[in-house]
Amino acid sequence: MPKTLTPELTMPSSVSVQQQMTALLGQLAPQEGYTRSRLDGVRFMRANRPVGRTPVLYEPSIVIVCQGSKRGYVADRVYRYDAQHYLVLSVPLPFATETDATEAEPLLAVSVRLDMTTVADLAIEVDGQETPGDAHDGQQPAPNARSDGNAAPEGIVSTPLDDALADTTLRLLRALSTSIEAKVLAPGIVRELCFRVLQSEQGGAIRAALASQGNFGRISRVLQSIHDDYARPLDVGSLAREAGLSVPAFHAHFKAIARTSPIQYIKSVRLHQARLLMIRDNLTAAAASARVGYESASQFNREFKRQFGRSPGEETREMKFAFSLLPAAQLEGIATPH
Repeated sequence: MPKTLTPELTMPSSVSVQQQMTALLGQLAPQEGYTRSRLDGVRFMRANRPVGRTPVLYEPSIVIVCQGSKRGYVADRVYRYDAQHYLVLSVPLPFATETDATEAEPLLAVSVRLDMTTVADLAIEVDGQETPGDAHDGQQPAPNARSDGNAAPEGIVSTPLDDALADTTLRLLRALSTSIEAKVLAPGIVRELCFRVLQSEQGGAIRAALASQGNFGRISRVLQSIHDDYARPLDVGSLAREAGLSVPAFHAHFKAIARTSPIQYIKSVRLHQARLLMIRDNLTAAAASARVGYESASQFNREFKRQFGRSPGEETREMKFAFSLLPAAQLEGIATPH
């Protein structure tokens, strides 16, 4: 059985904060799928029904679920993110998710893309200024906390949602409800949100990953390079040279971080991007396969069905709602909960 990585915690003391976040998200994401916010890099997620295990590709981001729950499956590990836990990815990662939601209690979540330069600068500031006990205001750190600089880097973590981060998230949702606050206040609140994450129970592991040092840093940069330019010709030898590693060492470190081989990672990224092109841009399978770097349409169809369990046409029809990207909801003048 996979090992579920869900840290123990108590629910934030102010339940009303969660209720307010849920109410706001219900208005900001009125339809299923992904909804743009008024701030680039922040999106809202909604699902009105349970969704079985589905391959996805997440870019480096923070995902905070206010209602419902999701599970992420990476190799033999399971990461739960729900109203008590949030997910952080410091590298772009293909994995599988499972969603618990109903019409009466839909899944409602907010995803904040990580600006790696900004977050890395914050990480340096935090590690440079923090002294033992600072992150916990004089209290003893949680038993599993590793906020020191010796924490092992992690590409994906599930960690408890504390009161400070919940409050920051609520203020971000309020700011994104109006155009002027989205423009003036929201960017600063996103920076604060990233700071809170770096100060969290597993902030040390996240900061270590974002420091981009050592073998983790080398592989992290290669992952981002693949993610940014997946359609170009890619081979393991060139990627290993890009990382400054021998091919055997590159293979070993790559698999330890991405939980898959370099070739499988490249293939997965291309297939995910092709799926989005078919769903959001209405491209044909042939056009999408060529756009992401496939030379053979028949090879693309075979590998697509192996990855997603359905043909490109079937997958596109089935996932139109789940992966649709809607414009920001127009909510000027609404009363936000306090």
